Amino acid sequence: MQKGLVLKSTGKWYEVKGEDGTVYQCQVRGKIRLEGRSTTNPVAAGDIVQFELETETEGNINLIEPRKNYIIRKSVNLSKEAQIIAANLDQALLVVTTTRPQTTPGFIDRFLVTADAYNVPVVIVFHKIDQYDEEELEEVNELIDIYTAIGYTCLNTSVITQEGLDELKDMLEGKISLISGHSATGKSSLINHFIPGKDLRIGEVSEASNKGQHTTTFAEMHELPFGGYIVDTPGIKGFGLVDIPKDELHHHFIEFFELLPECKFHNCLHLNEPGCAVLKAVDAGTVAASRYNSYVSMYNDEEERSVYR
Repeated sequence: MQKGLVLKSTGKWYEVKGEDGTVYQCQVRGKIRLEGRSTTNPVAAGDIVQFELETETEGNINLIEPRKNYIIRKSVNLSKEAQIIAANLDQALLVVTTTRPQTTPGFIDRFLVTADAYNVPVVIVFHKIDQYDEEELEEVNELIDIYTAIGYTCLNTSVITQEGLDELKDMLEGKISLISGHSATGKSSLINHFIPGKDLRIGEVSEASNKGQHTTTFAEMHELPFGGYIVDTPGIKGFGLVDIPKDELHHHFIEFFELLPECKFHNCLHLNEPGCAVLKAVDAGTVAASRYNSYVSMYNDEEERSVYR
C-alpha cells in the first residue's frame, strides 16, 4: 500500500502522485463516501489517499485520509448531490471581475460563506484591474472597502501591467491554493504567469451573454516552481450552499457573528427581531447593505441554500 496526493480527477480515473514522485493512474475500489453524503466525486484534487498498484502505472484507491478542510458546492446537474471542488487547502483565491464578466456581490458572499463553513481562508483577487475605467475602479474600491473591513485580504492584479503579482506570488509560495471564480475572470492567465510553459487555454467572454466560456473541465493541481501547488477549477456559474443549517447561516457572515452578543435575543436571526444589532448596523451603514441582502437571499432561497444531511 502506498500513500499519494490526488492531482487531478477526470471522473473515473485519478492522477495520484506517489511518495516517490511518480504519477500513477488510479481508480476507486468499492464505494468511498464523504461522511455518508452522496457526492458526484468522492475523491477530489488535494486528497491524500492510500492506493495499491495493480501494474507499474495503474492502481486502486482504497482509502481517503481525513481531510483538514474542503470546498464543496451543490451539483449543477444533480440537485440532490454535491460536488467536492478540492480538499486540504491552505487558502482559496476567489478571482473577481466586476465587468466582462461580472462577478456579483451575491456570488462572492456565497463563496465566502462556504469557505468559512469548511475552514478555508479566502483571498479576494480583483483581477484585470488594468481594464477598468474610473467609474468601474470606484466600484472595485467600494467592494475592497467592504471586504477588508470585515477582515478579508483583497488584492488588485493584472497580468498586463504586473500589478499585484509579486504580492500574490508571496501568498502562494509553499501553500496549496485553490483558484476559483467565473469563467473568463483570468484564472488561467494567472496560472500561466506563475508557471511559465504551462500554457493553459484562456477563455473569452461571450459578447451575447457577457459571460465566460469554460476552458477547464476538471479540478487539477499544478506544482508551482517556487514551491506549493495551485488547484485550477472549472469556471463556476453558480454556487449552491451545502450542509449549512438555515438557523446557522448568519454565523458565517463574520460581521454578523461579531454583533450577535449585542442583539437582544441570543438566537437572533437578524431578520425582523426587535433589538437586533445587525439591523441597527445596516441602518447606520456600518454593515454593508449588499452583505445583508446576500444573507436574506440565501436564507429565503431553499433551492439555493440546500441542506443535505
